[in-house]
Amino acid sequence: MVTPAMRKGSARARMTTRRAASSPAMSLLARAGLTARGVMYALIGIIAIQIALGSSRQQADRTGAVRLVASTPLGSLVLWLLVAGFAGMTLWRLSEAVWGASGPDGHKATQRLANLGRAIFYAFVTWGILKYALGIGGRSSSDKQSQDLTAAALKVKGGQAVVAIAGIVIVVAGLYVIYQAYRRKFRKNLRFGSASPATRRTVIRLGQIGGMARGAVFAVVGIFLIIAAKDTNPRQAKGIDSALRALAHTPLGPWLLVVVAAGLVTFGIYSWCEARWRAV
Repeated sequence: MVTPAMRKGSARARMTTRRAASSPAMSLLARAGLTARGVMYALIGIIAIQIALGSSRQQADRTGAVRLVASTPLGSLVLWLLVAGFAGMTLWRLSEAVWGASGPDGHKATQRLANLGRAIFYAFVTWGILKYALGIGGRSSSDKQSQDLTAAALKVKGGQAVVAIAGIVIVVAGLYVIYQAYRRKFRKNLRFGSASPATRRTVIRLGQIGGMARGAVFAVVGIFLIIAAKDTNPRQAKGIDSALRALAHTPLGPWLLVVVAAGLVTFGIYSWCEARWRAV
């Protein structure tokens, strides 16, 4: 039997954990992570624009972005700042999975599970950059990672169906990201305070454009995964780099790649705005 005292104790425990998740330290980790995410997307977009214009041989993915950072005079310092930022993003998303996120839907099981998935993803990103910063191993390209995972899946019984389902899920997720961005659903996570109306409109427009570009890239990656499943050929699986390059071979030519790449740069800028105004 649940007594009133037990209910009060449970409520106090929830408030305590929620305060921990919303502490200044956790807020700092979240904002550092969003800033690092912005740097990564901006660099990927810049590399993709250079590829479209025929002036870069870098990979338009996280590997290429990390190598580009490392080649600068302050490369080592920036790499360690990215490690710290993505570690912060990992801890923040993990806290949201454990204690729930801010907002009315933050405590739903589906939202917690999604944040757990994000935490695992950013943990891998952090580890990859950390290895590069320590010089104990270069990052594999997104193409190689996709092909290796697809090849491993296709070797097991029912693997073809698993790869196809994964591709469909990624396509649907990409389309959902596009829809969310177009409908400006991200506004509920922003707290502008005393920001001017012009600033608010600009940030929301950046979120729309950047989010739609990001969703489009996800969808293209998913389409290639479906093709890999259909042909039972892991080499058909593509990471972000090849997915972006494929856009240059459409009837619209390299200009479609330029548009999407510019959208990724825009998402990077929006991430920096989110680091400033996101409700954490």
